[in-house]
Amino acid sequence: MKITQVEAIPFAIPYRKPLVFASGEVHTAAHILVRVHTDDGLVGTAEAPPRPFTYGETQASIKEVVESIFAPAITGESPYDRELVHARMARTIANPTAKSAVDMALWDIIGQATGVSVTQLLGGFTDRMQVSHMLGFDEPEKMADEAERMLETFGISTFKVKVGRTPIELDVAVCRAIRERLGDRIELYIDGNRGWTASESARALRKMDDLDLSMAEELNPADDVLGRRWLVEQSTIPFVADESVSTPADVTREILGGSATMVSIKTARTGFTTSQRVHHLAESLGIEVVMGNQIDGQVGSLCSLAFGAAYQSTSRRAGELSNFLDMSDDLLATPLEISNGELLVRQAPGLGLDIDEDKLTRYRQDR
Repeated sequence: MKITQVEAIPFAIPYRKPLVFASGEVHTAAHILVRVHTDDGLVGTAEAPPRPFTYGETQASIKEVVESIFAPAITGESPYDRELVHARMARTIANPTAKSAVDMALWDIIGQATGVSVTQLLGGFTDRMQVSHMLGFDEPEKMADEAERMLETFGISTFKVKVGRTPIELDVAVCRAIRERLGDRIELYIDGNRGWTASESARALRKMDDLDLSMAEELNPADDVLGRRWLVEQSTIPFVADESVSTPADVTREILGGSATMVSIKTARTGFTTSQRVHHLAESLGIEVVMGNQIDGQVGSLCSLAFGAAYQSTSRRAGELSNFLDMSDDLLATPLEISNGELLVRQAPGLGLDIDEDKLTRYRQDR
């Protein structure tokens, strides 16, 4: 079996409301659907959500690098030769989301060819994951309303609250409003997207000490090396590295340097192959992990679910798998359904996804 074609299809689906956080905001899911075709007629599919304010990639840059550089480099190779494919793509620096989508599409093909789900290929620990929902910037009562709606409608009881605004009192008020509204029925953690300084972060954590936060993610920039270490040393809750750990080497640096105590794994950023390396590294270092979200659509969320369910450590905590609910539409022919706060792994070979071609035609941007 050989790779015959690699497609990078730009599409755009509006969000129901803007998603706002410390590092930027998005109004439309302007993503790339990557499809890898083979001479056996199998097609692997994955989603690449660009985040220019985090990794420097755009929809246009992902399309260009996939079609003009990666596709010529891997066409004619076997989907099974993932290390060879990775070596070819690694000749081009950066572009993590573009590389990850190609990688995940190859795993989808291998699963289809062998009649096994990607979750089983990776490890097969469980068939489901608890879901965490991300709450973007808004007024305290509105964010508490959204959390309550997610709990009542979908059974979601874990919430990641975007913080990092100044003054910090606004974000403190948000977290307090959510905790007071929903009490101990929920797990609550925060993500600063590098928006605060180390001293602002320390002050905010002190003000929220009674709210039983389970984690704090990227409150201040990773390049604030001494400030970050100072913050982590005094933190009484796990400090999660996210944007700062785009590679396994980054994980080693952040953990051994004392700049974090936990790691977020995002398949949109590290695919399945490199996410596997991050997982194994975290396991060997004895640190906890959480499955993160790059504001993926349903295709990307299905990929995160497939990986997260494959291992005990990644399925131990709720994964950030629900932000496709913020989109006005999506591309899957059979949509994901969250029930009792869980998503079930699809048991079909590969990723078990089918694209609604009419919707793809409606939302694609290159025709």
